Amino acid sequence: MKQIPDYQAPHIPLERQTELISVIVTAYNIAPYLERGVKSILNQTYRNLEIILVDDGSTDGGGKICDRLAGQDDRLIVIHKENRGPGDARNVGMDIAKGSFIGFVDGDDWIDADMYERMLSAALSWQADMAICRYRRVYRDHTEDASTNRAAVFEGQEALQVYVEEREEYDIQNAAWNKLYRREVLQELRFSVGKWYEDVVFSAKALGRAGRCVYLDSAAYNYIIDREGSIMNVKINSRTFTDQIPAYRERSDYLCSLGREDLADIHDYFVYKRLLLFYNQVKKSGMPEKKDYLNKIANVINEGRADFERIYGCIAANPNERKKMELFLKSPRLYWGVMCINEAVILPLKRRRRR
Repeated sequence: MKQIPDYQAPHIPLERQTELISVIVTAYNIAPYLERGVKSILNQTYRNLEIILVDDGSTDGGGKICDRLAGQDDRLIVIHKENRGPGDARNVGMDIAKGSFIGFVDGDDWIDADMYERMLSAALSWQADMAICRYRRVYRDHTEDASTNRAAVFEGQEALQVYVEEREEYDIQNAAWNKLYRREVLQELRFSVGKWYEDVVFSAKALGRAGRCVYLDSAAYNYIIDREGSIMNVKINSRTFTDQIPAYRERSDYLCSLGREDLADIHDYFVYKRLLLFYNQVKKSGMPEKKDYLNKIANVINEGRADFERIYGCIAANPNERKKMELFLKSPRLYWGVMCINEAVILPLKRRRRR
């Protein structure tokens, strides 16, 4: 890994903007946000774009907005299709994309004017297969942005490892949209259809295929966190068990297929840590499915208990997390009691001592 403390991607003059970038935009019932998102792409400083806008069966008039915008700029191609989810919409876009580089934008988000110029410039400068940027978390009442001017160049599976280790200083994440992919990386790679969390396996495989990645630690993508109706605002739900956990298992299998059992163990450690957080969330909730969800989480955890000694021995494992899991395996009720005492008594004491 090469660290670059202060990096500015070189400007690409208009006459040198010869690489075609295909930007695939998914849109489903986001009419109030759609025009802002699409115009942020149309107004990019990098002009050689093919913008594929996929109307995924919108019923709120979004399809008409797509057609109107396409009439204003011939770089915009509109596809109207029946609703089959964002994975299928992106696949349809990839099937017709002609660019040597491919990017994704969710139609309710928006991007900075120089996002694709900076990312392509960095990819070309470092001969990288992928460029990745930090992104802003946009809430109703505030925006979070931890940007620096730092950059990093990852060789081989270094970016994949950083991603699996969930290292906060590199905002790689599962998302497809804060990345620019060289076309060859995505050959025959497609999103799962009819599933939520479709990015989980896709991003892992893309990172696994990339020989070199460049990471820009300056935000250029604006991701809306708490839009009403967004599936990404839903915490634990039935899809956690039908889509999310199976996607995690598939990602773990993929890491093993690369011969990276070490990364699979790190990945599984974070999955089980997340499952305990889900358990806590459900216990605090008043959701009607509470008992069913608690049982399902406990079942998933117990299915993997034979591997816990190895998983909690990985380099990323926190000894405190191991103790939590050991307590849960003895008794979920006892585990929950200790968590309540910790939250009500121990944590407030620690905070007062710090003051």
